[in-house]
Amino acid sequence: VQLVESGGGLVQPGGSLRLSCAASGLTFSSSAVAWARQAPGKGLGLVSIIAGDGRTYYADSMKGRFTISRDNVKNTVYLQMNSLKPEDTAVYYCAMDPDGLGYLVPREYDYWGQGTQVTVSS
Repeated sequence: VQLVESGGGLVQPGGSLRLSCAASGLTFSSSAVAWARQAPGKGLGLVSIIAGDGRTYYADSMKGRFTISRDNVKNTVYLQMNSLKPEDTAVYYCAMDPDGLGYLVPREYDYWGQGTQVTVSS
């Protein structure tokens, strides 16, 4: 199983970024994929989940700003991040649950990407 994140970078407050998570080695279409993030000096926190059936979950601070989506043809999950704030600065990771439902606790996921850095700063 391989998960590869991309799309991170430096953006000004109020700006947008779209992260991508490309997967291989599993039956992607039925898997749940989550985004989690780790800010400097803090623990890993869940950002969003998209289940195998397309249902989505967002942590409270991301609702209305972030949108998760998936393309089962490209085996890719996206995280569109709008209205970014300095407190969104973190390394963003994607993780996969082959059972399709996802977990609210990041450590429950068995498969992880290497992460992509997002920095929100003026």
